[in-house]
Amino acid sequence: MIIRPTPFDHPDARKLNDMVQLEYVERYGDGGDLTPLDPVMFRPPSGLYLLAYDPHERPVATGGWRTQDRNDEGYSDGDAELKRMYVIPEARGLGLARRILAALEDDARAAGRTRMVLETGDAQPEAIALYTSSGYEPCAKFGYYREYDSSRCFAKPLA
Repeated sequence: MIIRPTPFDHPDARKLNDMVQLEYVERYGDGGDLTPLDPVMFRPPSGLYLLAYDPHERPVATGGWRTQDRNDEGYSDGDAELKRMYVIPEARGLGLARRILAALEDDARAAGRTRMVLETGDAQPEAIALYTSSGYEPCAKFGYYREYDSSRCFAKPLA
């Protein structure tokens, strides 16, 4: 598997984003993740978006981070927010999410971010297991879904 930086609005990124949105609808029964995202948010040095490709050049996994600082949605200065972590069903169990997560943490740390934060939901136990086994701990809620009962927020120091 090859992991490479890719613009958030690249056709392969849009394809996987559409797939993860369908999965959100299946799991939560609503319209997907409505968090406003702009491709510029993932441009270095303020963020990074990664795609993993299989040996046949098929996109199979994705993830990104974007800069966040203290604001009225509950972020803190120095935050890097993890977004759009996703692995297609056929590629799950190969360690791709863990590899992408580590690469994103390293990049955010190199960009001077001090804490990685993420929001997921209670209908994604696999994601929660990945994050807690990678050193993330529950934290105060933040972001677009901070007032939803199903929202689960986690953080990990990058220092």
